[in-house]
Amino acid sequence: MEAMEDDSSEVKDDHNHNYCGGKVRAALSSQVPDGVGAPEPVCPTVPGGEPAKRQAKPWSGSPRGSKFMDSDTGSESSEVSEPDCSAASTEDKFRLDSTSKFLLNAMAVEDYRKNHWPNLEEAIDRLLIQNFSDHISVSYAQIYGYVYKCVCQQHSELLYSDLTSKISAHLQQVSTQLQASPTENLIENFNIALTQYLASLQCIVPVFIYLNKFYIESKLNRDLKEDLMKLFADHVAEEHLSKLMPLLIKAHSMPFQVQPSTMASVVKGLHSLRPEWAQLAPALFSSFIPQIHPPAMESQLLDYADCDRKLQMELSMNGFPRGDQSRKRASEDS
Repeated sequence: MEAMEDDSSEVKDDHNHNYCGGKVRAALSSQVPDGVGAPEPVCPTVPGGEPAKRQAKPWSGSPRGSKFMDSDTGSESSEVSEPDCSAASTEDKFRLDSTSKFLLNAMAVEDYRKNHWPNLEEAIDRLLIQNFSDHISVSYAQIYGYVYKCVCQQHSELLYSDLTSKISAHLQQVSTQLQASPTENLIENFNIALTQYLASLQCIVPVFIYLNKFYIESKLNRDLKEDLMKLFADHVAEEHLSKLMPLLIKAHSMPFQVQPSTMASVVKGLHSLRPEWAQLAPALFSSFIPQIHPPAMESQLLDYADCDRKLQMELSMNGFPRGDQSRKRASEDS
């Protein structure tokens, strides 16, 4: 029992099994060659036979930062870490990525300007200035292919801007031509311009359907045809409305001064562009478009009857007699 106590007093062990007893030091010192000092104990003892508290001693030899030796594990712990270069490397990488993306985007835009838009612009020109009697050979599949590539290459915004700018420039030329038109021919020339533009939209809108679906409808919450119709209203119709409306009212009061089909086409076209324009001449628009006037009321039935009698009197005075209602028609003879 006493021998075991002596052994335990000679050999002390910390929780990491760093033996610090006297017998161990003696054994180590006997194995050290002559001329070499005895190694210092890893855990020096203090008076009373207890091992000293764990301490961290500085470790020299690294020029990049001071490290400490942990007496428990014998490993190095970097209390003062080396300068971190990860932030700088990340920033440099971000700059390189941004530069490369900018260059790739610039190359893609240049490819759009050189290869895609010129072909689309030529096709749009041919569709806008087409004559009904002329045969124009246009590959709709090829135009659709160009539009598809532009949208897939993230050029939707640029393509939409170029398309609207191109059509706006064309409509400004149309407006200039209408300004030079004689007053007596303004209704007919306006009808030709409107009919030709609507026919062009029937070709342009379908081939740009991919742009309409994935950019105009999804991001702008609008419709391509409505936007193009608005361009005609802004650049052409609104510019000539002050001169066109009095001519339409006058032509409506004088039957057959203008072809009824032309009158109907212009009035319906104006209503499709801006429905609120019908309030400028309700009598004119109600002759071609239903439900322009407010719904009839029972209290106004007598007024409507008076209007019908007046109309019949005006027709009879202008050479449209009702005839003899007592006689049967020739086709009804039995």
